Amino acid sequence: MNGYKIEPGANLSDAYLAGAKLSGANLRRANLSGADLSAANLSRGPDLSATNLRDAYLRGAYLRGANLTDADLSGANFLGASLKGANLKGANLSGATMPDGRIHN
Repeated sequence: MNGYKIEPGANLSDAYLAGAKLSGANLRRANLSGADLSAANLSRGPDLSATNLRDAYLRGAYLRGANLTDADLSGANFLGASLKGANLKGANLSGATMPDGRIHN
């Protein structure tokens, strides 16, 4: 995906984006439900606010400093992901697998 522009609100449900370089991307309000973002690089504070990441696979993804405010992260898999400095205010983490392997209530 490096070099491609993704419009805010884009529908990328079930997309295969494993290993994609999306650092600094604006994915605000995008639909990434069920998408495979394993090992994707979403560093440099990407805007994922109000994004639908329900049941997304983010295992090993790099989300350092990501804005996940009000995002739907229910059922997402963050095992081994880096969420350091990520803003999760208002995010729905119900049933999400956290980086350490525990399931969020």
